[in-house]
Amino acid sequence: MGTSLKQMARRLAGIVAVTMVVVSCGRDATTSPSGVAQVTSSASWQHGSGNGGLVGGLLNGLLRCTPLPEAHASAWIGREGGTLEIGPHTFTVPAGALDRPVFIRADAPSGHVNLVQFEPQGLRFERPASLTMSFANCSLLVRLLPQIAYVDDSQNILNFIPSLANLLSRTVTGQVQHFSGYAVAYRR
Repeated sequence: MGTSLKQMARRLAGIVAVTMVVVSCGRDATTSPSGVAQVTSSASWQHGSGNGGLVGGLLNGLLRCTPLPEAHASAWIGREGGTLEIGPHTFTVPAGALDRPVFIRADAPSGHVNLVQFEPQGLRFERPASLTMSFANCSLLVRLLPQIAYVDDSQNILNFIPSLANLLSRTVTGQVQHFSGYAVAYRR
C-alpha cells in the first residue's frame, strides 16, 4: 500500500500530459493565417536535405515535421516595434529594440524542419525580440520539450536560445538577440 494520494495524483497528471501530447500529434498541420501575403518566389535561403540520421521523429537534433507550404513576410519595422507572421510562425519586435527603421524579411522554406531565416543577416536588437514557432506539424517525443535553435546554412545547431514550449498550442517561443536562421529542435 505504499502509494500515497499525492503520488497517485502526480502519476495521473503525467498520464494526462502524455495522452495530450500523443493525441495532439495526430492533428493536421496548421496553415498560414488569413491576411498574410504569400509570395510565390522560392526562399533565398535553402536548407539541407535532411538525410543525416533520422531517429524517432528527430533529424540531427531538429524535430522532423510534415512539410508546410513555404511562407514569406516582410515589413519596415522601427523604434515602435512590429510583428511579422510567417505562415504559422510569428516574429515580434518590441518597442525600443531598434534605433532606426529596418526592412525585415523572413522566409520559411518548405521542408522536413520548421525553419525561419531572417534578413538582414546579423541585425542586432537593443531588447530581445520574440519568435514563436509552431510545431503542430512535427512529431514529438514525449520526454523532449521543443526549443528554438540558432542554425547555420547546413542546419547544424549552433546554439539554443532561451525558449518556452507550450504543448497545448504546440508552439515554442524564444528570445532573439540577432538575425540568422532558427529552427524547432530538441536539446540532447
